[in-house]
Amino acid sequence: MVLVTGVAGSGKSTVALLLADRLGWAYQDADEFHTPANRARMAAGEALSDEDRRPWLAAVAAWIDRRIAARKPAVVACSALKRAHRDQLAGGRPEVRLVHLHGSRQLIRSRLLSRHGHFFPAQLLDSQFADLQEPEPDEHAYVVEVDQPPDAVAAAVLALLGTSTSTSTSTSTASGEQWQLRHGAQAAVVVELGGALRHYEVGGRPLLDGFAAHEPITGGRGQLLVPWPNRVAGGRYGFGGDNQQLPLTEPEKGNAIHGLLRWVPWRLLGRGEDTVTLGTTLFPQPGYPYHLEVSAEYRLGPEGLETTVTTVNVGGTAAPYGVGQHPYLTVGTDLVDTALLTVPARYRLSTDEHGLPTGEEPVEGTAYDFRTARPIGEQRLDTAYTGLDRDPDGHCVVRLSHPSGRHGTDVRLIEGVRYVQVYTGDTLPGAGRRRGVAIEPMSCPADAFRSGTALTVLEPGDTHVFRWALAPWGSW
Repeated sequence: MVLVTGVAGSGKSTVALLLADRLGWAYQDADEFHTPANRARMAAGEALSDEDRRPWLAAVAAWIDRRIAARKPAVVACSALKRAHRDQLAGGRPEVRLVHLHGSRQLIRSRLLSRHGHFFPAQLLDSQFADLQEPEPDEHAYVVEVDQPPDAVAAAVLALLGTSTSTSTSTSTASGEQWQLRHGAQAAVVVELGGALRHYEVGGRPLLDGFAAHEPITGGRGQLLVPWPNRVAGGRYGFGGDNQQLPLTEPEKGNAIHGLLRWVPWRLLGRGEDTVTLGTTLFPQPGYPYHLEVSAEYRLGPEGLETTVTTVNVGGTAAPYGVGQHPYLTVGTDLVDTALLTVPARYRLSTDEHGLPTGEEPVEGTAYDFRTARPIGEQRLDTAYTGLDRDPDGHCVVRLSHPSGRHGTDVRLIEGVRYVQVYTGDTLPGAGRRRGVAIEPMSCPADAFRSGTALTVLEPGDTHVFRWALAPWGSW
């Protein structure tokens, strides 16, 4: 647990977020634990007393204790100006490493005056320095000057902690660099390997059955499926008068599965506190001799996490194309059996032993009908749905709810989504079986390269947009 302290304007939130990204750890801003009343008082220029801060610090300390007990590392940004404040957060917790950001009053004032949209006004700076008690030797704090760019400050902290950037982003993680997003009580993590969505939580409660930074990606968790979702039978298809053979990535069933970009690194294109954009190039290759530029934007906002995948055909010939994503949702139950599922779809695709479509069937009157919310029970699902019911904006909502019906997550199918695959994880190995429900938005069904069903043909210069979102609701 790394605790980053300093006065307002020292850059502790920015530096802590950079540290969390590079270490692949969770990030928490202690400001999120302030009461609305305290926020209003500070915004009005009124300094907080120690009595005002006491319940706030207790809430931060409780969060730290929960993370330590769960053996989940994190970086916390908190002013903790006084020795007593730091003792409340770090005292008796040998797991906590204290990092203090130091800057001159003149430098901090200039930063605060240039900052917009934050509840802490520059006129409270004098009260901050009046309260500030620099760390004492027995606190064993790492003190770093902030008269340099945030990247350099973060690098200096990592060096003091004995962790270099290279080991923290590549060697110590199984999925490459980790980019964390924050918006209010929401946090998400996107990874370099395949541009996958690793983690999404609200108020510290996970909404995804994801994977840890040190773990390999299994079961397709959070992966982007480009340039086709699901399967291509035998990896063979014809397009534009030519026959193609893709590598068989599901050899036990003789299929090519989930595209070509799951196991390649994606590069960072843009970064903000609540958004990250990644990109990669799909070069012509055996089995797919087409040239695509692909980007994925993840954005946290008041309504949840939205993902937009944009693909451009930069080659000289038309290209067959499909796209999907493979998140596993959880509502906090040990198994998916008691979770309530709603899929507003009139049809499902029947499949053969290879997981390939054999026809389209109405769900009405069958065990696959989840148009009205009901428990999943013992039902085994690895089922593609279509005939999606949509609202006036053209959106469809698939819902997974807690058995109480008091909270859950909506999967909003917004643009470029014509099918949704629901998978209860029955074929996953060991403890991963039926732990989460994969609700996978798809532009086309399995084997679309062969059947042509809902297949997108990207002409040279064409762009395809695929957009969906996770929207938590209720009291978690």
